[in-house]
Amino acid sequence: MKIWSRSMRAAVALLCFVFLVVSEGCCGKNLRNKPTGLQPAWRYRAVEGEIFRMPCRESGDSWFRTEGKESSSINCQTKFVAEVKHSGTYNNTSRFLLTLQVVEKSSLRCFQPNERSVTLRAAVRGTITCPRLTCRNDSNAVWYKEHRRLNKTKRDFCEDGRLLQLCEVFKKDSGVFFCDRQTIESGVTWTFRAAVKVTVVRRPHSLTCKAVFDFELNVSAKVEWFLNHGGNSTNSTPLPMDDPRNKLLFEKTEVTRRARIGEVTARHLNQAFTCVASNAVGTSSVTMRLRARRPVRWRSLIGCPLACFLLAAGLGILLRAKWLEIRLICRSRFQRGNDTGEEKEFDVFLSHVWSPGSPTWAGGSDFISTEAEGPVPSCLSVAEKLNAQRPGEVLLSQVLEDRWGYRVCLLERDILPGGAFTNDVVLALKRSRMLLCVLSADYLADANAVFVLETGVKAFLQNAALRLLLVRTRGTGGTSPSLPRTDPPLSKLLQRSLKVLPGLDWSSDPSSSTADRFWTSLRKALPDRRAAAVSSETSFPQRRFK
Repeated sequence: MKIWSRSMRAAVALLCFVFLVVSEGCCGKNLRNKPTGLQPAWRYRAVEGEIFRMPCRESGDSWFRTEGKESSSINCQTKFVAEVKHSGTYNNTSRFLLTLQVVEKSSLRCFQPNERSVTLRAAVRGTITCPRLTCRNDSNAVWYKEHRRLNKTKRDFCEDGRLLQLCEVFKKDSGVFFCDRQTIESGVTWTFRAAVKVTVVRRPHSLTCKAVFDFELNVSAKVEWFLNHGGNSTNSTPLPMDDPRNKLLFEKTEVTRRARIGEVTARHLNQAFTCVASNAVGTSSVTMRLRARRPVRWRSLIGCPLACFLLAAGLGILLRAKWLEIRLICRSRFQRGNDTGEEKEFDVFLSHVWSPGSPTWAGGSDFISTEAEGPVPSCLSVAEKLNAQRPGEVLLSQVLEDRWGYRVCLLERDILPGGAFTNDVVLALKRSRMLLCVLSADYLADANAVFVLETGVKAFLQNAALRLLLVRTRGTGGTSPSLPRTDPPLSKLLQRSLKVLPGLDWSSDPSSSTADRFWTSLRKALPDRRAAAVSSETSFPQRRFK
């Protein structure tokens, strides 16, 4: 029984030992293979004794260091002087790793103290050099102003490898710039961050004062410059000045003294400067203030004249392309004041083409009486009686002659056949004060009618006294914005002219309000005074068709 107990104890001990070995290996392996949740790391290097700022992944990000007995945190927007004790591994709230290595200056292959700071002049171009890039063949630098990377969309600058060129330096550019450049050592990429302190100053300025004194054997004249604090002359301090220069004139002594301001700041713009000239006779002073001068920007200096030139060129091209339309519109709008007073044989030259089914001209007609001229409404009421039986070209000629008493020129009535048609048209236009064309589809398809219209447009452009009016019927633009297609097509002159020339829309419905408006507008568009009767010697040979 005792032997069995000892055997059992040995077996149990052996099993416990095997279990402990197996469980330790398994659990240790699982513990070692458990992921930490940290992301890949950044690797930065800084120089001991120089200003450094931790990189920011997000605004206000902080880096925590848990190595050693004491834990510390550094905000990415905080600048500090790098020391060896800052070397180590950091992580932020996003579990991102950062390895910082602070190196000693003595370990650098080249070190130039003057690269750590630079002084730039305001309102001109400025250049900032990344430290230690002159002795290394590294990749281009990435520049930061404080904790923000420079953005070309917000200001004009140029990155030229190791150089940062500011197209124009402003006062707000004062501060610390950081340049990051990457180096590869033993297959590991390091970012070397260097700081450059930038100081922006304005141009130096000098104040010159000249005073003229009466000639004295013992010259006791003095000229001095003072800075008045707050504009108060009682609270003033002398300015740094050059030695005075005396110039002897005829019975006069001229004393010139210059004060120098090494850097003009905003404080100087708010103060007053006083030049005091004194001698044994008395004291005289003059006070002045400095005024900031805005720098001349080449972009505005070149852009404004160029924009004005392009605008003028565009307007010139537009005027040249639309010169015909502009001339026609101007003559149409202001032609009432262009009546020269010259007596004409005809008041209106009526050009039309007989519509299909229109009766031939048979001289005067009694469908509208030739009684004395009355008001416009009485004329319209008479015309409306037979408007349904008479086409527009017939009604127009009868209203103009029989009712309103205008002398109307009709080619088929007032010009003998057998002559040169072109000469007859030109002569008729010269003897008339107005050309009235009744446009229809048949009119635009008739070669003779189109010739009359085109000749009238040319005469209208040359003769300021001639008037031109179009009466548009259906199918010629009165109800449609486009012109009808003709064979052969109209000339470019007519196509462009018909779009801008003044016109009236003819209505075939005698009872509509459009007809009333047509006759009223026609009466207003006609010449103001009628042509006087002229002798038969100066008139056209006339013939009445019977």
